[in-house]
Amino acid sequence: MDPRQRCLACLERDPPAMLEAALWVAAEHDPRLDPERVLRDFGGLLQLVAAGLPNLPPVELAQPLLRRMNELDFHEDDDTPLRPRAALLPQVLERRRGQPLSLALLALELAARLGIPLVGVNFPGHFLLRVPGADHLLDPCSGRRLYTRDCRDMVMRSLGPQTELQAVHLQTASPQEMIQRLSRNLRVLHQEAGEYLAALKDAERVLVLGTPGMHDHLARADIYQRLDCPQAERYDLERALLLCDDPAQHLHLAQRLRRLGHVQPLH
Repeated sequence: MDPRQRCLACLERDPPAMLEAALWVAAEHDPRLDPERVLRDFGGLLQLVAAGLPNLPPVELAQPLLRRMNELDFHEDDDTPLRPRAALLPQVLERRRGQPLSLALLALELAARLGIPLVGVNFPGHFLLRVPGADHLLDPCSGRRLYTRDCRDMVMRSLGPQTELQAVHLQTASPQEMIQRLSRNLRVLHQEAGEYLAALKDAERVLVLGTPGMHDHLARADIYQRLDCPQAERYDLERALLLCDDPAQHLHLAQRLRRLGHVQPLH
């Protein structure tokens, strides 16, 4: 199997092997990478983390786990501009710097191996963690507890001052959704770095990991435009148009298709 197929196979296991799936994502971009070796080396980190945890019931160890990762120098990557290495798990493990989702994936793997209950939360703009049943969320970058007011402030900073916190913002993320979000992060980072062929791999992975939205097709169309592939660009623009429910955006997409030499009828 190729790295993409191995990634998907990891997500089909019971339970899904999220860290291994994320490593196979990285292997798509670096054929020299050996995910099995990285997993073996992960055992050393597990021992370091476990040695510094307090003697508490597992349900109380999620926050100490994240604080222990901080003590071991795992922090949010503050590079400007942010580079793809902030989302490529082998490099996150090596540098101990990464995006919130990347750090969360490491924390979730450590928690699973240590029997600590912990799940991911697909919060907009900043991936979060939660102990099932708890009245707060956890920031994977610091271990800080986040209550409703904190989450309201965060969603307004991410989506705008008029945005209200909704239940959908606090939903538990499935393994497929987490790897899909990781792929979206990588797609953006590779695009911003001008690495369009790498970004195309990420964009294609997004589409096979779950139901794609309009923005997923539009993002791949933009990559194809950069790669001068008008036929492929047209395909994704047409799919984006079918999924679009905003009249102004609908008109913009139709005009863009027209410039490609294909008139899309407006309904």
